[in-house]
Amino acid sequence: MECAVNVDMETRVPFDPYDYLFHEDPYPTYARLRAEAPVYHNSTQDFWALAKHADVRAALRDSVRLSNSWGVSMDPTSYGPDAHKSMSFLAMDDPKHARIRKLVSKGFTPRRVMDLSDRITALTRQHWQRCLEMKEFDFIRDFAGLLPMDVVSELLGVPEVDRTHLREQSDLLLHREEGVLDVPEAAIYAYVELVRYYQELLADRRKNPGDDMVSVLIDAEIPDGAGGVTRLSDEEIIGFMVLMVVAGNETTTKLLGNAMYWGWRFPDELAKPLADPGIVPAWTEETLRFDNSTQMLLRRLVADVEFGGFTIPEGDRVLLLVGSANRDEDVFDDAAEYRIGRDSSQTLMSFGLGVHFCLGAHLARLEANIGLTEIAKSLKSYEIDAAAAERVHSVNVRGFAGLPMSIRPA
Repeated sequence: MECAVNVDMETRVPFDPYDYLFHEDPYPTYARLRAEAPVYHNSTQDFWALAKHADVRAALRDSVRLSNSWGVSMDPTSYGPDAHKSMSFLAMDDPKHARIRKLVSKGFTPRRVMDLSDRITALTRQHWQRCLEMKEFDFIRDFAGLLPMDVVSELLGVPEVDRTHLREQSDLLLHREEGVLDVPEAAIYAYVELVRYYQELLADRRKNPGDDMVSVLIDAEIPDGAGGVTRLSDEEIIGFMVLMVVAGNETTTKLLGNAMYWGWRFPDELAKPLADPGIVPAWTEETLRFDNSTQMLLRRLVADVEFGGFTIPEGDRVLLLVGSANRDEDVFDDAAEYRIGRDSSQTLMSFGLGVHFCLGAHLARLEANIGLTEIAKSLKSYEIDAAAAERVHSVNVRGFAGLPMSIRPA
């Protein structure tokens, strides 16, 4: 009976995370899943999915039975016991996860992040001033794609001359061609190139240490529980640097683009931060809820788990639909409305929960708030060429690859 019900789910509510049409607008599919199949099974692509806020929340908190150790992406090449090589501690369970996270945190302290505020502001003004002068530009190419890469590069000590190249490799890592259900060849080459680059950077820092995060990570140590200390290996440092390019760069680029897009689509809401840039943090938070960069995360079950009357067996994989959870009508009033100023501080799923809560959440918010504040202070209005906008096609990440716009400076 359960098998028959599952087959019926798949035909009644088609859901393919790789489908380009789904990438254009996943939210009608999420709404149907919440209403008709909140615990969903797709036997063809061999995955389960959780669509309700309560189930996603419970799953994020259960780091014992729902494992990260095979990665968080459905791509077959990325999914497996070696996922940590490209995803660092994001693809680990405790105690391995806790060890790497504690060591990495030595170089990613709140104080180090806050010390970047002035530099983020300077970089924002540098890139945005050019946009103000052009008046017509591509928001991703000319601003949102530059600022986060510069910030990550400042942390890691990457020279300005190399940042465009690293940005291109980061884009290649995410993009998926239509109909391709695995990591494409271009993404594999991009990963190899990033590893090569960071190997050379790490070797240089060992010879010429500075005050950047890489130098801090080389010297970071914590007690090993046996009277000695443990440090990060070269492979572990490089894995973290590659993760920073995606988690610390691409997701923030998409957050900035999504904020501008939805502000334009909801002009009455946009009027709030344009009139009072002091409420920009509320603009950031509503964008994180309404259309988050990270749409879904994968988990592999290491024990049977029950959700909504279904027993998902050990060894199966389940998608946690963060984007759906953030639109759950049982939790958010008028969930389908973009409403700047709503309080979602206790219910937001965008940065995860529990032991895997996003280490870079504070930095992402800081960059978005500084960037959007500078924009809000300088504009009367802007228009987006929606017909020419181009979306990123990725299983996990949602946002724009191109967002042409014109502006009216204040």
